[in-house]
Amino acid sequence: MKEYELVHEIFNQCSGNQMRDVDFREIETDDPRAWVENFLRSHKSVEISEDAFTPGTVIFDVTADGLHERFSFTEI
Repeated sequence: MKEYELVHEIFNQCSGNQMRDVDFREIETDDPRAWVENFLRSHKSVEISEDAFTPGTVIFDVTADGLHERFSFTEI
C-alpha cells in the first residue's frame, strides 16, 4: 500500500468568514478515491471531482450534503 499525507479541508459557508477547518493525517491506501467515498458513505448526496495537479498529489473537491470539502493526498 502507498502512504499519503492527507489534508482534509471543510470550507465555511458563512459569507465574510473565509476560515476553514483543516485536519492533517497520514493514511495507507491503494485507492485514494475509494478512501474518500468510504469516508463519506454516511452522507446522502455526494459529488466528487478529481484533479491531479502535480505528480504524486491527487485532490478531490467534494460537495457532501451541500458542504464543500477538499481532500488532498500527497505521497510520502
